[in-house]
Order: sequence, then structure tokens, then C-alpha cells
Amino acid sequence: MTTAPRIACRGVGKSLPSGGRELVILQDVTLEIAAGESVAVLGPSGSGKSTLLGLLAGLDRPTRGSVLVDGTPLESLDEDALALLRRRSIGFVFQSFQLLGNLTARENVLLPLELLRRGDARARADELLAQVGLAERGHHYPSQLSGGEQQRVALARAFGPRPPILLADEPTGNLDAESGRRALDLLFELRERQGTTLVLVTHDPQVARRAGRRLHVQGGRLVRDERDGDDAGADGRGPAAQDDGRAQNADDAASGAPGP
Repeated sequence: MTTAPRIACRGVGKSLPSGGRELVILQDVTLEIAAGESVAVLGPSGSGKSTLLGLLAGLDRPTRGSVLVDGTPLESLDEDALALLRRRSIGFVFQSFQLLGNLTARENVLLPLELLRRGDARARADELLAQVGLAERGHHYPSQLSGGEQQRVALARAFGPRPPILLADEPTGNLDAESGRRALDLLFELRERQGTTLVLVTHDPQVARRAGRRLHVQGGRLVRDERDGDDAGADGRGPAAQDDGRAQNADDAASGAPGP
């Protein structure tokens, strides 16, 4: 019996009306991500990569095509069912941390566990804070923590319920180099420990190389699917064509190509 991919897109497109015209953000994206994979989505600003992440999370709905999580089409679910799916199956890490300022670090980590009515919520929160090196900072509020420490709290919160899927949108974008490196180390360490399927959006090739697979998005299209050990992407292009693609990405970014 064939196992359904953890995440799949079938001909996914997203467009919005803009000034009497249709602004196309994503076009005909088809892909599969297996359980336990780590995948980076790369592309310049305005390429559609963050829009794709929002569609995978069910935070937005495609104009065309279908997004499936464990074989379930997200468009078949109402808002309550989508919220339940996200609570149980999908963790999030954001560039801007998104911690609740009126809650302590420990309370931020506890919140999703208590929503799931986990009997071990307090022990699990303490375990995660210790794993990210903040066992002694759990009583501090976000405003009392550095950016790197806030992102570590966000990682503990995301991994707390042990979600099978974790989606990360530019998780090091607001951090200095050293804090970003430490946050990435923790992200991949926790992912490996829990067997989580990771989809990471970034514009930084150095960050993307930490993942076992890289999806390159350009002008709203998936233009290359590359895995560790591949000499060419899914489109069969070799290194020279890949360099051409990087140059085109830079041209698109410089020209201010429209995006989400």
C-alpha cells in the first residue's frame, strides 16, 4: 500500500485582483514532500515563496489546484476543521517570533499544550525550555529577552505538541549571524530528534543548504527541485543553467517584480 506524502500540491495557483487586472502570485505548483523530509523554499523577494507556505498551512486558499496534508485536501475543510488541523499537526516559526507579550516564556510554550489539554503540559514546556538553553529564563517576558532568546522560545513553543509538520518563514531574518546560527542548529536538532517534516522559507542560500532538499521559486513558478547529491534539479538542468537561474533571480529582484 502506497503511503500518501505528508504534503502535496497539485497544480496550485494563487492570484488576486489588482487594478482591474489579475495579479498572478503562484502558477501551477506541483510537488510532494515525504514524511520526515527537510525542505527549503528559496527565491527572491516577491517570488511567491511565503504565499506558498501560507497555502501549505491552510492560512490561505489557492485560486486553482489543491493542497493536501496526509492525503486530505485542505479546500475540503471548513475554518474550524482547518484550525483543528493546524493545532494538532502543524507548528509555526515566524521571522518576528510572534510571542505573546503578556505571557512569560514558559507560558508562551505552555499555551498550545494547554489548548490540546495535554496532561504533561508543564513538564513538556520545562523540557523544551531546557533543550533550547532557557531553563532559567522561563519566568521572563519577551521584552526581557534578546531576539535570539525569543526565537528559541518560539522554537520550543512550535515543537512542544510534537507536530508532524513544522513550517518556518525566514526564522533567522531578524537575528544577527551568531544568534541565527544557534537558532538554526536548534531547529534542525529538534527536527531530527522528533522526525518532523520541515518546510523552511528563506532567501539565504547558506540557510537553505542546511536542508536536504531545496525548492527554487521564481516568478511564482517552481523552477528547480534539488536534493543533496543531485547534479541537476528536477528539470534536468545542470550547474550552468542553475547559475543562469540565480542571475535571473537577481534581475527579477532588481526590477521589482510583483509579488505577495
